[in-house]
Amino acid sequence: MNILAIGDVVSKPGLDTLRRLLRTLKKQYAIDFTIVNGENASGVGITPDQADDIFDAGADVITLGNHVYNKRQIIPYLDDCSYILRPANNAPQQPGRGWGIYDCKGYRLLIMNLIGRCEMAFGPDNPFLCVDRILREQKGKYDLAVCEIHAGATSEKLAMGFYLDGRCSAVYGTHTHVQTADARVNPKGTGYITDLGMTGPLWSVLGVEPEQSIAMFRGDLTEYFRAAGGETALMGAVFDIDQSTGKCRKVTPLFERLGG
Repeated sequence: MNILAIGDVVSKPGLDTLRRLLRTLKKQYAIDFTIVNGENASGVGITPDQADDIFDAGADVITLGNHVYNKRQIIPYLDDCSYILRPANNAPQQPGRGWGIYDCKGYRLLIMNLIGRCEMAFGPDNPFLCVDRILREQKGKYDLAVCEIHAGATSEKLAMGFYLDGRCSAVYGTHTHVQTADARVNPKGTGYITDLGMTGPLWSVLGVEPEQSIAMFRGDLTEYFRAAGGETALMGAVFDIDQSTGKCRKVTPLFERLGG
């Protein structure tokens, strides 16, 4: 079973890149299930139309993160569509769901979306205790499990990878928009990478025009961030999973460039 996870899709350039590359990559790598992080489709947040665009491009499930509610028009969509996931450890009264069980080649695939607590601007529940609760409550209802942790601290994502080693087929991180060079299979068989990277403008700072980001760090007065132009890239990883054992056999990072 080949599961493809795509890093944060940023603004219109990211959506256009996903639309142009995703279906070709799914054929090339014989992908059975595709998860796309869409929380930056509007720059910060996602609208229903943008979610529809991501599904039309070939995603099976969309995951979100700390910008989940920046575009409030997404709120009814989160309750209506079971294929878009906000962080499971957000406050329970918030709209949407944080995990789902989906069919993949006749197997029940549990997808969980978590958010980290280090350096985030609000106080979600403990993601480690939350994932324990989900796995315990859904025991016997799924065959394979995949977990995304949307977090700023590499240490928190690494810790989650080891914490779920042998309990999930794949664990990967999002949020920093920079692809890490540590794709691997952990000792007990869980495929892991600290951050998938992003899908959008290549010559940018997290998708934003470099000059604007530099101005912010200099302390200059800044305008609303604009997505950078030019060449783009799609970043993510393919997890090759033995569905009979639930163990990952190989993790292949993807970094596909598209001329601007």
